[in-house]
This record gives sequence, structure tokens and C-alpha cells, in this order.
Amino acid sequence: MQFLPPISIRASRYLPSGWDLLAALLVLSFIVALADASQLLAQPLALLAHKRISLSPSHLPEYALRTSLRMLIALGCSLVFTFTYATLAAKSRRAGALLIPLLDILQSVPILGFISITVVFFLSLVPGKIFGAELAAVFAIFTSQAWNIAFSFYQSLRTVPDELEEAGKLFGLNAWARFWRIEVPFAMPQLIWNMMMSMSGGWFFVVASEAISVGHTTVALPGIGSYIAAAIAERSLPAIFWAIGTMLIVILIYDQLLFRPLVAWSERFRFDEQQSEEAPQSWALTMFRRSRLIRAIANPFLRFMQQTYRLAPPAAGQFVRANTVSTALLWNGVLAAIAAIALWRIGLFVERSFRLGDLLNAFGLGLITMVRVLVLIAVASAVWVPVGVYVGLRPRLAQIVQPVAQFLAAFPANLLFPLVVSAIAIWNLNPDIWLSPLMVLGTQWYILFNVIAGASMLPNELRDASTNLGIGGWLWWRRVALPGIFPFYITGAITASGGSWNASIVAEVATWGDRTMQAHGLGAYIAQATAAGDFRKIVLGIFVMSFLVTMINRLFWRRLYAFAERRFRYT
Repeated sequence: MQFLPPISIRASRYLPSGWDLLAALLVLSFIVALADASQLLAQPLALLAHKRISLSPSHLPEYALRTSLRMLIALGCSLVFTFTYATLAAKSRRAGALLIPLLDILQSVPILGFISITVVFFLSLVPGKIFGAELAAVFAIFTSQAWNIAFSFYQSLRTVPDELEEAGKLFGLNAWARFWRIEVPFAMPQLIWNMMMSMSGGWFFVVASEAISVGHTTVALPGIGSYIAAAIAERSLPAIFWAIGTMLIVILIYDQLLFRPLVAWSERFRFDEQQSEEAPQSWALTMFRRSRLIRAIANPFLRFMQQTYRLAPPAAGQFVRANTVSTALLWNGVLAAIAAIALWRIGLFVERSFRLGDLLNAFGLGLITMVRVLVLIAVASAVWVPVGVYVGLRPRLAQIVQPVAQFLAAFPANLLFPLVVSAIAIWNLNPDIWLSPLMVLGTQWYILFNVIAGASMLPNELRDASTNLGIGGWLWWRRVALPGIFPFYITGAITASGGSWNASIVAEVATWGDRTMQAHGLGAYIAQATAAGDFRKIVLGIFVMSFLVTMINRLFWRRLYAFAERRFRYT
């Protein structure tokens, strides 16, 4: 009598499958990498001065690992910030009146501005240790990621269809459950594409984040960014190509293990009644779903979340809704008082530190940079909106374009400095014109990624209806495509505009070895002040940049944003 098959079937329940072994290998590799990267944290900061960045390619795997972990930690912090800050701004009209302008200002503050102001603070948190410098680098990367994700999530929360909200209330879901079961899933496709873009934005500014130089304070953390900075300083083209190749490998790994599974998983949250005919696929998502190890790790968290959905909401009389006229007047009075105090302090600082000529010079340079930004955003929109719609309507093509666009978005402008500086010098070109494209090199992709996300979320019913009615050509763009992607485009354009202002600090001053090309503009003004450690000019440059970006957002982009919310939300 043969008993082996039943025994084998029972035993297979407890034996690890191939997916379990692969998942265990990835989890253990991540734990080992994290433990290895954390060994330097407690070492003295002076060790970095003695252990210079090596341009040998053999050190690139270690540098890539450290940079990847910093960016992953910063991305996690950006998501926590997004789910709290953007949610409060979207849910509370009064809080949004303060938080959204503040987000405009934070987005406009250049990364070098954050570094120059915060590096001493983070170094003082852990005196004499590398951990303080690591905190400064992670915070700098965070500032290149968080604002874009927050704007994206805010826009999604503001455009959640009313029928979804009503369905949540009919099923008796409390506000917490509606947030995680309705609002976050609705925002997930656009959120994931903006996470990709934000990760690429972190790569774009990785040189400034890891090779920190403010006045007499110089810190070079082991990483790809500091490797690129060393290669530029020594004018080593082979090292530049090694860095490009390493970045490409890391981006492909991120794409396969993080972003492609998330894109495939988010397909279940499409806002239509038909399944996509070309659903994106991911082997990593299949592994996560079939691995019992991953299921065992995730189940406690899922059970905890399910328990929170059953919590009863507070009694209605426990909190009083602030909808009365007196409360509104009180809130507006508080905001006015804060604004008055801030203006008074700014006025005192300006009066003591600057002459009228300094202010006029900074504003004049800011206007030059503003013209560059507006022209470049217009050109980028004309190019990438049609491309984004074409790609977004074809999921399989989007899977191919996804890692390519991530790599192009992550490509630091610094790596093009050898070509740009040499070309300007050889052909005696005007730096004010030919350095300008570097500003939009990394930020134009905000438009592409958001348009792809918007086109991919167009309901199949809408597409089928336009096909059945024979709508094509410009009429299709005017009635179907552009209205469908308009809220997403506005989000991408706002972040691309703010990012271009930020990138002007890197792009308006191009250095290759001992040769420097400089364009006239506010970015070059701040970069020079940072290199000289002139905090007076740094503050003035940041103030002018923040003021101009905020005014443009208030007077132009936010009006379009409100128009998109009223006219083009899914209902």
C-alpha cells in the first residue's frame, strides 16, 4: 500500500516553497545590508576626513548600498509626512489655508538652503559622530522628495469621488477606516508614480546631499553622490561613467523590487468597473503574495489595522465643530497675528542686514531665473503631455518606459558638466542660454510621471464611449484626454516649477575641475553665497526665491488647481 503521496501533501504545507526561499534570501540580504551600513554610525566624524572617497570602481557597491538605504529611509519619512500633513491640509479648510502656502514655501526653499541652515543642527545632535552627518544627508534627501508626494496626495484627497465617500458612510466606516479603505486606495496610483519621481529627485540632488560643503564645514559621506563630487573635482571621465552605470543598476533593482510591484498592485484600485486589458505584471508581487514568510510578517500588522477599523468614533458631543462665525474670526485673527509677527521679524532682519541695492539685485536675479523657469516648463509641457498620455493609455508600454524615465529623471545635472562646460568654452556660447536646460533636466519628469498616472486612471468606460462615438483628433484631446489628466498635470507642473527653481542652484553654476561657467540668476547667487559661507546672502537668496515661487503659485498655479477641482473631478 502506498502512503507516500498523502504524507508528501501534508508535509508540503510546512516545507518552504521556492517563493519562500527567494523571499527569505531578499529579507536576509536587506537585514545584512542594513546592519553593515549602520556600523559607521557610531564612528567619529574625523574618520571621514582621513578616509577619503576612493574613485576605484571596487568601492561602488558599498557606496551604492549606503546611498540606496539613505534614499529608502528618506522615502519612508516622506510618506509619514504626506499621510499626516497633506491629510490635515485636505480635510480642514482652515488648516489648509495655512499648510498649503507653507508647503509652497518649503518647496521653494532650495536644498542647499536647507543644508546650510540645518547641517550644524544635525551635527550638534550627535557631537563628533558620523550619525549626525547621516541625519543631515537623510534630511536633505527628504526635502527633495516630500513636497512632491504631499502635493500629489493632497490633490487626490481633494478629488475623491463623492459616491465613494457616500458608500463609506453607508457601510458605517469611521473616518479612520474611510481614510485607509477608500481615500488612500483612490490616491494610490498617482501616489506611486510620484514616489518614483521623488526617488529620482533624490538621485538628482544626491551630490549636494552627501558631499556637504557650507563655508568651512565640509563632510563627504561614503556614497554615489560624494563619489560623483570627487570625480568632478578630479575631472575623471571613467569614474563618471562608472557612477552612471552603478546608478542604472540601482534604479533597475528599485524598479523590480519596489516600484513595479506597487504599480501592479495598485491596478486593483482603478476607478472604473472594467478590468484593464493589459494589467501590469510583476514577479516580485507574485513572490510577496505567495510567500508564507512575507505573509507571516505582514499578518500581525494587517490584523492590527483591521481592529482599528472597528473602533467606535467619539461621541458627537465630545468635540465641537469649529464652524461658527466667532471661531472663524478667531482663527483668521491668529493667522493674521502670525503673519504680522513674521513680517515684523523679517523687516527687522532686512533693515539691519541689507541695503536697498542688495534687495533690488537679488530680486532682479530672481526675475531672470523666473523667466527661465516659465519658458522651460512651457516647453517641457508641450513635449511630455502628449508622450505621457500615449504611454499612460498602454500599461505594457508604461512598464518599459517606467525604469527608463526613472533613470533619466535621476540623472544628476552634474554629470553633464564636462560636456556643457567644454562646449560653451569651445564654441564661445552664452552661459545664460546654454546652462538653462540643465534646470529642467531632472524636473521635467514630474510632468511626465503625473500625466502617465492621470492617463492610466482614465476609466475604460470613458475610453470606450469616446471610441463608440467616433471622437478623435483634437476633439478627443479637448473633451477626453486633457480634462482627464488636467488635475494630474497641474500637480506635476507645480512640483516641476518648484523643482526647477531648486535646480537653478546646481544648473546656473557649472564646474568641471578648475573651470567654472556661470549664468546670471538667483540660483548662481545662492550657490556662490553657500560656497563662501555668507549666511546673510544665503538668507536673502532663499527669501527672494521663496517669495517669488509662492506668488507664482498663489496667483497662477493655485487658480488652475481650484479650477481642476471644480470642473474635472471624477463623479
